[in-house]
Amino acid sequence: MKTLFLVRHAKSSRDDPSLPDRLRPLDDRGRHDASKMGKRLADRGVEPDLLVSSPALRALTTAQLIADEIGYKRKDIVIDEILYASSPDNLLSVICALDDGLGRVMLFGHNPEFAGLAHRLSSTIIDMATCAIAEFCFDAKAWADVAEIGPTKVRMDAPKK
Repeated sequence: MKTLFLVRHAKSSRDDPSLPDRLRPLDDRGRHDASKMGKRLADRGVEPDLLVSSPALRALTTAQLIADEIGYKRKDIVIDEILYASSPDNLLSVICALDDGLGRVMLFGHNPEFAGLAHRLSSTIIDMATCAIAEFCFDAKAWADVAEIGPTKVRMDAPKK
């Protein structure tokens, strides 16, 4: 069984228009929502084997705040350039290349790519709000199989739910 979590970064600040896109921080609501979603995951006993984040500050901070709540060490978060300004196809290639010894993986990134991939994996998902978490369970032994089979279970959560 493989479980994939796609996490869209929490709400970011646009207060400083001089900041490059990669350096936009979370705003207060974003920080609150990321912690809140992390607590929800912790309450469910979610213990991912790996967290992988876009290098953008807003995505990495979301990953760190969720990691804090679920007991995952911040220093173990992997940063992958492909998760920033990517495409659903490139995201899927990252997933298919994951080590098959990993059972539960969380990716942190951006729309429209994450919503596009989520919709591709399950047509029930149309969009992903900020800090939304799409969870997909696959009856697979290899991550490469995820590209070819549909999930056996899909769960969607967002801060306003």
